[in-house]
Amino acid sequence: MDNRKEKILVVDDEASIRRILETRLSMIGYDVVTAADGEEALEVFSREHPDLVVLDVMMPKLDGYGVCQELRKDSDVPIIMLTALGDVADRITGLELGADDYVVKPFSPKELEARIRSVLRRADRDTASGIPSSGVIHVGDLKIDTNKRQVYKRGERIRLTGMEFSLLELVVSRSGEPFSRSEILQEVWGYTPERHVDTRVVDVHISRLRSKLEDDPSNPELILTARGTGYLFQRITEPKE
Repeated sequence: MDNRKEKILVVDDEASIRRILETRLSMIGYDVVTAADGEEALEVFSREHPDLVVLDVMMPKLDGYGVCQELRKDSDVPIIMLTALGDVADRITGLELGADDYVVKPFSPKELEARIRSVLRRADRDTASGIPSSGVIHVGDLKIDTNKRQVYKRGERIRLTGMEFSLLELVVSRSGEPFSRSEILQEVWGYTPERHVDTRVVDVHISRLRSKLEDDPSNPELILTARGTGYLFQRITEPKE
């Protein structure tokens, strides 16, 4: 049985935040490593291979956006961005670069802990209901393997983050039926939206999925918009095996 603690890399140039998060996350059972700037973050990441990264945006040497871009070149590790930026568009930038979620400073440590649990759980979640026993679904030129959590398009693997795969798996599990943005946020991220802007997390991840899976993301044929509701995956009519 694997009793290894899940490892979290906390990246923030404020020493007080690093100390608080290191203490609190260690107390609830995580192995915590820290970095004070973007360049150090990449060094620690390559050495420690963490299970999740908590990443501040505004940092010296290399900001959080740059770190996120570098990590996403060859890693699907879950990333939660910490941002004090007031502009919603700036907060969404992290998601567009591949982050899984964001928390706005000043934040409640309990809120961040809940987001961490949710992201880690979804990165390693069981297969959703409605998925065939084989765990493999074929939709046109797509092959979705829910056991290996991998997607192939025309035989070539498409790299998805853990949250992106969980989102895809959710909408595929009830193909042809719409999900509201709030429902998706609750099912995939594990929290209820408190503000309208919270559901932008869903919109950005849907957009990223479309850019990776659709032949023409501006005219999607797989992940469709349900007007006035949210999103749905095209109804799967062909055999799923």
